[in-house]
Amino acid sequence: MKQLTTKIPDVFIFQPTVHEDDRGYFMESFRLSQFFKIDCDINFVQDNQSKSRQGTLRGLHYQVNYPQGKLVRVLSGEIFDVAVDLRRSSPTFGKWVGEKLSSLNKKQLWIPEGFAHGFYVMSGEAEIFYKCTEYYSPEHDRAILWNDPKIGINWPLLNPRPLLSKKDGGANFFADAEVYP
Repeated sequence: MKQLTTKIPDVFIFQPTVHEDDRGYFMESFRLSQFFKIDCDINFVQDNQSKSRQGTLRGLHYQVNYPQGKLVRVLSGEIFDVAVDLRRSSPTFGKWVGEKLSSLNKKQLWIPEGFAHGFYVMSGEAEIFYKCTEYYSPEHDRAILWNDPKIGINWPLLNPRPLLSKKDGGANFFADAEVYP
């Protein structure tokens, strides 16, 4: 598995080695020793899976008090996956990284604790799977507005108005968000 860097040093792209032949393919989707290489003591406690139709934008989500690290991959379709640094002490505080993840490129995005996460569905539909380092805690769940100009995410929108949940459409601006130390 290749480990690729992004413009935020703690966010990584993992590109698995795919063994293909006329029967199909095989790949490792997770290897703990890969995380030891990036000085991460990972303990995944929950797996999540979602399916969304084209034009859906989910996020930017995070949890206060119980931050989640996430390893995100796409089982079918294509998304634009985003991580926003919410660590006030970080030199990349408020910066974002975006990457196209798809069932074809098989890339995975590692989003460490202390980041908000969101994605936009570019294909007809997409099924997303991600491993989490902390349990979901509804009372600590927070969201930042997807199009906050202070963050300035360059979403590859297919239509000017993405499909949003009520929560995501009414999320806080970055300036008003609870962030990490």
